[in-house]
Amino acid sequence: MQAIDPTIAFSPWAPGVFGLCVFAAMVAIITMVLLFLSSWLGLKKAHPEKQRAYESGIIPTGSARLRYPVPFYLVAIFFLIFDVEGAFIFSWAVSARELGWSGWLQISFFIFVLLLGLVYIWKKGGLAWGPGTHRR
Repeated sequence: MQAIDPTIAFSPWAPGVFGLCVFAAMVAIITMVLLFLSSWLGLKKAHPEKQRAYESGIIPTGSARLRYPVPFYLVAIFFLIFDVEGAFIFSWAVSARELGWSGWLQISFFIFVLLLGLVYIWKKGGLAWGPGTHRR
């Protein structure tokens, strides 16, 4: 095991701990100064018009709590799952040559499992959420 020479590690001319410490200190100081200035210079006058929620220039009326149908959330979750699938497949495509046949078999299995999940969702009626559809 090689010992680290402290004169080199903390040298301002060699990359090491010293540069990292200076950068972290500068970031912390700038952050504190900006937070202090924004709290000190910011207006603190409370006014009912300022406290009102802004809704694209329309004065809000009624409750903001709306009941969305459950199928809306199901479609959103399905989209997220299959969108992440696209990210995995894209990352595989970038390194497909290095992975070879082993990588091809693994991504094929991954796509097969996702297709099974899609067929399951389809059979359960998760994708049919229009009017007059019934779930099993």
